[in-house]
Parts: sequence; C-alpha cells; structure tokens
Amino acid sequence: MAYRVLAVGDTVGSPGLEYIQRRLGAIRRELNADFICVNGENANVVGVTPRQADAILKAGADCVTLGNHTWTRWEIQPYLDEEPRVLRPANYAPQCPGRGLAVFDTPAGEVAVINLIGRFTLDPNTDSPFLTVDALLEDVQAKMILVDFHAEATSEKIAMGYYLDGRVSAVWGTHTHVQTSDARILPKGTGCITDLGMTGPAESVIGIKPEQSIGKFLGDVPRRYECAPGPAKLEGALFTLDEKSGKCLEVRAVRYK
Repeated sequence: MAYRVLAVGDTVGSPGLEYIQRRLGAIRRELNADFICVNGENANVVGVTPRQADAILKAGADCVTLGNHTWTRWEIQPYLDEEPRVLRPANYAPQCPGRGLAVFDTPAGEVAVINLIGRFTLDPNTDSPFLTVDALLEDVQAKMILVDFHAEATSEKIAMGYYLDGRVSAVWGTHTHVQTSDARILPKGTGCITDLGMTGPAESVIGIKPEQSIGKFLGDVPRRYECAPGPAKLEGALFTLDEKSGKCLEVRAVRYK
C-alpha cells in the first residue's frame, strides 16, 4: 500500500506559525497525508521556542526538524532532551542536547526521520553529515526512512540525495527558503527535492521584510531580522512511498496560499 508523507518547508515567524496552526489540518486531509514533518527552526524568525514547537506539533505535525538556528533560543536545550518528536541535526557534537534520529510507530510500520546539517558555507564545525548518516543507518530497521538535510549549497544537498539513493525513502533540503523545481525520484528509488521552500510571508525576502534585506545588501548597519507582514504561504513536497519496500513511488512539490 502507499504511504503519503508531507514535508513542510521552514516555518518563518508568526505568519508562518499561524498559517501552520490554521491550515495544516485541512491540508493534511486534502492531500490524504499519513505523516507530516515540518521544519520549525525559524518559527521565532531566528530559532524556535518550546512553546512554538509544541504549537506546530499540536497543529498536526508528527515530527519537527531544526537546523543552524537550533541553539539561538537557550530554553530549547532541555526541551530537546524531553520531546523526542523534535529533532536537531544529528551531526552536531554528541554532548549537545537532543537527538537527530527518531523512529515513529505507525499503522504502516516504523517511520524513521533523520535531521542533518550541511557544512559547506553553513556550519563547518559539525561532523560530516555523510559519515553521520552512514552510522545512523546501520541501526535503523525501518523500511520508510526520511531525511531533512538543512544545508546552504544546492550541490551539497543534491550530492546527499544521490549518496542516499536506494538507502532511504526520501531526502529533502531545507534552509534556503526557496522552493526548487527538481522534485523527482532518483535512479534507485529515493524521492528527492533540493529545497522545500518555506512557510511564511508570501511577500518577503525568504521571510524577512524586503526593505531590510535590500538594506543589508546595500551595506546598512546590521540589525535584528524583522519578519515581513501580510498573508502567508506554505511550501513543501508530498512523497508517496511503498510501505513494504520503502521506495518512493511519486513525489511532487506543493504550494498553498
């Protein structure tokens, strides 16, 4: 039987969080999604609080993944040890709070989710995401395995897709907040998209007020990011998996306004 996974792009600020709270349930029903994974690391614009992560879970997400802003809010650290459904990148140092792998029991069997962060121009002090995922997969028995690769370079994200092709069900990229047009099934059966996009203000520069982003490129004095106002959008991808083999049968990008 087919198992449908909805991966939702980075939630940005209160517009993104409010959109998740208001619309995720209806979108789940419309897409007939069995499992939802939401990247939540920008729910506080930069970082996420425990309350915001809880709100995403309450709205219908089965799992929340994070990224390079994981440690921006100090209060998230004990929370990550307490809430197994919220993951931080697995290739952070082992003494860091939380976990980067979770296995969920579902009516269709186990679903494993792995969260990784890239090193190229993003966080070179982390362990290799390629070697980290190798080690994690040695102990994963689930047929359906999902990977959120939070990385800057499209080349690194595409490379991860091919590296894991045939070993996991789906690999999607997060972090750049711009949905790519390359949703596809790789030669050995892994569904892949370079970046899901974002869930946040539709009229913005990756979620931030356009004038602030323009000012940054013009050399203005740095200041705290301000989330753009106005209507929000949700972007992501829907992966249809074979429950028995774990292979991807279909993948398509989704976008809602």
